[in-house]
Amino acid sequence: MENSKLMGCPSTSGDDYQLNLIAFLRHAANTYPEVEIVSKKHDGSLFRYNYQEAYQRVKKLANALVRLGVKPGDRVGVLDWNTHRYKELYFAISGIGAVLVQINPRISNEDRSYVINHSNVNLIFVDELLVPVIEPIAAELKNVEGYVVLTDNSLDDIKTGLKPLYSYEDLLSREEANYQWPELDEKSAYSACYTSGTTGKPKGVYYSHRNIYLHTMSLATAVSISHDDVVMQIVPMFHAQGWGVFFSAVMMGAKLVFPGRYSAEKPGPLVQLLIEEKVTVSCGAPAIFMPMLEHIKKLEVKPNLKGLRMLCGATEPPKAMMEGFRDLIGAEIVHVYGATETTPLVTINLLKPSLINIPEKEKWELRKKQGLPLVGIETLVVDSEGREVPRDGKTTGELLIKGPWVTKSYYNDTRSKEAFVNGYWRSGDAATIDENGYIKITDRFKDLVKSGGEWISSIDLENEIMAHPGVSEAAVVGLPHPKWEERPLALVVLREGSGEEVTRETIINFLSRRFAKWQLPDDVIFVKEIPKTSVGKFSKKRIREQYKGYFLD
Repeated sequence: MENSKLMGCPSTSGDDYQLNLIAFLRHAANTYPEVEIVSKKHDGSLFRYNYQEAYQRVKKLANALVRLGVKPGDRVGVLDWNTHRYKELYFAISGIGAVLVQINPRISNEDRSYVINHSNVNLIFVDELLVPVIEPIAAELKNVEGYVVLTDNSLDDIKTGLKPLYSYEDLLSREEANYQWPELDEKSAYSACYTSGTTGKPKGVYYSHRNIYLHTMSLATAVSISHDDVVMQIVPMFHAQGWGVFFSAVMMGAKLVFPGRYSAEKPGPLVQLLIEEKVTVSCGAPAIFMPMLEHIKKLEVKPNLKGLRMLCGATEPPKAMMEGFRDLIGAEIVHVYGATETTPLVTINLLKPSLINIPEKEKWELRKKQGLPLVGIETLVVDSEGREVPRDGKTTGELLIKGPWVTKSYYNDTRSKEAFVNGYWRSGDAATIDENGYIKITDRFKDLVKSGGEWISSIDLENEIMAHPGVSEAAVVGLPHPKWEERPLALVVLREGSGEEVTRETIINFLSRRFAKWQLPDDVIFVKEIPKTSVGKFSKKRIREQYKGYFLD
């Protein structure tokens, strides 16, 4: 049972003053009106404006939303890259009391349709290049009443059957830059993000204004973001609000840089923007930082970016990558950890003053750990009986997390019951905690595959493979990969006498009906028997050990 609240002497503080997200942008416009915001467009050119101009556009957008019929509590979907428009939508939609639903362009059509319908989205803002992502599922979207295209072009240039269709810039051009923001109850949802379907359907997490306000303040404090910084938003803004890093920039009046659409296959434009805009804070996963490092290695003249802090999450950063950025450009990789359910920042790996004199080798090992909890976060590492494990850095248990920006349930989802205990969210991650308080994730209890910062469900893949009439058994494991950290490998036992010819391509094509391309196994191996435990379960430990170098050879 959770502790009941104890009321002491009533204060004279203005505790009824509500914490609303729009306060950050309003403050930036009033205090740092001249500070620049840079956003890369599809043609490679840069759009530049400042906080004052951004705030004017956000007020126009608020009026446009109201004119389109958006009311407090309504859900508005956004499908976009990392752009200044996405930032405007976060502030305007939440500012009028509606909820911005983050739509992930990388999940399957089936999951995307589920997210939009489950969250009751009735209006979608979509980048012009992502219109084809919505078109195949448009007929399935039960509540959507209109689409707004994020484009600099005329609507006549957008070839689509989506109706009714509006232009973002046209809507803003018709409105006045004058809007009276309501004071919202800070417990109201400001945005929603759905997990990437790790076990069954995606699960909805609805973040409150209070949640994101406190998370933003704590993140800015932990990373020491100030008005002297230049913050580049690399983590996708459609996933856990891009870790909320750009909100901290707005809060502190720091210059903001949005890279637009980018890919790990072509990291050059990201590196160029990082150098040209003199970025001092950024964020991303090893899956994008490693290609950036390889690109930097090929540059004839290496930039001096001493003081650049690169928040690195999703998977443990390789030591070679951390050393590479330090040695080549003077940048520091800062390991962070979190999840959709935690907004997401839970820990940050900063070196304590008391550990400054430990050997250099030990410092590198320490930097690979997930780190220390942020102020406001409570963590426990417990054994199977719910007892705290010793702080010895060796004993493994499940990491439990709670705090003012950690969800306490999933939206309209029966799976909430099994995911929370005594006010804590059960992370499902196996972890240790050492005598200095540093947390390290050692394994995954549910055998999830983590590829390029995204989760892939091995169980869902297995069940779908075994739905094929020519398959008897299938097991999927995540194996180390030089580029994506992990990729799935499928072991398949064919059904005798089925009469069907089943090949690798057969399995991949069969899975393609439900799963996105990046979720598909990198290879399929046909075996006569899959190793099993004493109770008849697939022994994934043995499989991983047997094939551990499969993608590395």
